[in-house]
Amino acid sequence: MCPSGTTLRSQTTARSEFRPAFDILDADRDGKISPDDLRTFYSGFANTSAAADEDIIGSMISVADSNKDGFVEYDEFERVLGCGNGERRSGGGGVMEDVFKVMDKDGDGKVSHEDLKSYLSWAGFPASDEDIRAMIRLGGGDETGGVSFDGLLKILAVD
Repeated sequence: MCPSGTTLRSQTTARSEFRPAFDILDADRDGKISPDDLRTFYSGFANTSAAADEDIIGSMISVADSNKDGFVEYDEFERVLGCGNGERRSGGGGVMEDVFKVMDKDGDGKVSHEDLKSYLSWAGFPASDEDIRAMIRLGGGDETGGVSFDGLLKILAVD
């Protein structure tokens, strides 16, 4: 059951939908998201103080870590993001909204071609300009305006 009280969609559908997002956050590729993974994720993008980053990272792990082992395994990640019928958790998009904010370097509410290319390259997923243009089109955006949060969810197959 999700925090909103709804149940998860079928396991196979949700697993394939959330895996790309999980893999981006699992920086060391050990099958779980650790505080160090999140520090790595935020290090190249966040413009906040180290103390604020630690508070955010601690909160994110705490929200998702249902077995309290200090890590977020895939099933826990799926539980946080996987509310049924395409609904996102109340209060925005949770972890994915944070991912969007990190990627949106200029804070204009859109992830531009350059933002997406830079982030994917940093995350170890280099993509050509044509690949980036195709992703932005897939997300309903355009070359000049970039893609919105909902569009990013489409690109990552989370929505």
